[in-house]
Amino acid sequence: MKIAVVSPNKVHLNEIGKQLQAAGHAAVLTEGGSAMLAQVAEQDQPDLMLVEGIGCDAASFAPVEALTTRHPAIAVLLLCPGCTREFLLNAMRAGVREVLAAPVQAADLEAAVTRICGKLRGARSGPGGQVLAFIPCKGGSGATFLATSLGCQLAQSGSVLLVDLNLQFGDALSFVHDAQPASTLADVARGIKRLDASFLAACAVKVAPNFSVLAAPEDHGEAVEITAAHVEAVLALAVQHYDFVLVDIGRQVGTLAIKALDRATRIYPVMQASVPSLRNAKKLLAIFKSLDYGAGKVELVVNRFDHKDTIGVADIERALGKFTIHTVPNRYKPVTAAIDHGEPLAAASPSHPVLRQVARLADTLHAQPQPARGLFARLLRRAPAGA
Repeated sequence: MKIAVVSPNKVHLNEIGKQLQAAGHAAVLTEGGSAMLAQVAEQDQPDLMLVEGIGCDAASFAPVEALTTRHPAIAVLLLCPGCTREFLLNAMRAGVREVLAAPVQAADLEAAVTRICGKLRGARSGPGGQVLAFIPCKGGSGATFLATSLGCQLAQSGSVLLVDLNLQFGDALSFVHDAQPASTLADVARGIKRLDASFLAACAVKVAPNFSVLAAPEDHGEAVEITAAHVEAVLALAVQHYDFVLVDIGRQVGTLAIKALDRATRIYPVMQASVPSLRNAKKLLAIFKSLDYGAGKVELVVNRFDHKDTIGVADIERALGKFTIHTVPNRYKPVTAAIDHGEPLAAASPSHPVLRQVARLADTLHAQPQPARGLFARLLRRAPAGA
């Protein structure tokens, strides 16, 4: 992996170079500030860029965001002496992978480099991106919230496109963005003959440097014009240009949904620990079995889970059979507040315990998940005491 280091501090720059060399890495060292980022990216084309000297205010992150937007394949790691929460949030919004304390310790630097290398290899391995389908077992299960939250998390380690396939009631975009989309899936369907990567990207809303959402149409008349062939064409193209393609599917398992489910690497039925949700989950799993989806393709997500609930994980396994089960804790108020404000929970409440579980789910999608040690990753993943 090619590493570039940019710092205005010559002493720190040389020390980082020595640390990387001692660990067996080769690095290109550039003395300078954030104005050098674009030039280094174009000339050296690194896989990973370590940057020191970014200011704390949002405006200071403009060169970083420009870099991650223009070169999404380059992972960016920031070095910061005494990081504030504001700094970490601005870093997340600019598409930064991790933040480490400066001056950086050799062990912390090597752990971060190893971690990012593993994630880059996982995101780039295989013939194309992964397709992840979210489908609610019952209305209000939280499938859209989890799909958008996972999209935000995965965008830290790869490019993500979320396709809202809930054509009647789809509102995935509103969970992470507060504006109306200029184009939707219906516009892609109408222009299917000229579909290419540029057209697809232009029709999607870029909510973060590595995260875009292709919204569902607002008009029902436009929705009915979308066919299974359109869905197949969009997904076939998307997996060639995005590391992760998330599909938010409504409750109807029709021809369009089946087209997405057939292509899915993993299917996540989202349920709650209640009897009605269990009943619906059982029906949904029967449909999957009839479609010849193996148990390894389906992983259950139990949302708003509380260990004090009458129905536990063991009860769910007895009722539904042996599946991989992920649980997400019940923290209703802050989640609802984030949704109402049209912003990701990671931005509204970055230390929330729900994000810890979403991060764990994201780790299962990487070939070599590593424990997070950077300040940025710890902020996102660490639950408050007593959670």
